[in-house]
Amino acid sequence: MRPPETGSRANLYLALGAIGVALVLALVWVPLDSGSGLIVKVRRQVTIGDALAPTLAAGMIAIGGLLLLFQRGAEGQGGLSRANLAFLLRFLLLCAAGFAIMRWAGPLAVAGANLVSDETLSYRTLRDTAPWKYIGFFLGGTFLIAGMIVQIEGRLSRRAVVIAVLAVAALIALYDLPFDDLLLPPNGDV
Repeated sequence: MRPPETGSRANLYLALGAIGVALVLALVWVPLDSGSGLIVKVRRQVTIGDALAPTLAAGMIAIGGLLLLFQRGAEGQGGLSRANLAFLLRFLLLCAAGFAIMRWAGPLAVAGANLVSDETLSYRTLRDTAPWKYIGFFLGGTFLIAGMIVQIEGRLSRRAVVIAVLAVAALIALYDLPFDDLLLPPNGDV
């Protein structure tokens, strides 16, 4: 058996790291942070529990790690370079900015509305009413998706923004519209 190459070793560490993160998410963080299980059954009514979405996300991370683990020996894989680390840093900064937009856009919009309105509005009371509940998710999600496309393509394009807007609108249609008691992130924490 030949020793693993540098690129293969980097992919092994990345795969094991992804699997480890997925296990910590699914077995530690989700149970400690969720108020209910995966599925909640109350008086013969079945609803999605708080733990379902993050558990599915952890499962996807684990699947990605397993796929990378089994693909390790593929030809043409290089090692970890400065360009890889710079890409990762830009990606993490993009995520931090997108999540900050997602968290603060709604409350800032309400604060702006309070400046021109006679009544005093509170984001906490408006966080489950349209259009307020969509502001942070839409702006932050569009920024994240368009930003990732821009980072990969190396330029801003109308196509990237349209894809981002359509993807976020599809997520809203899939996750918010069918469920009456589901709050889009980060509205549950505000």
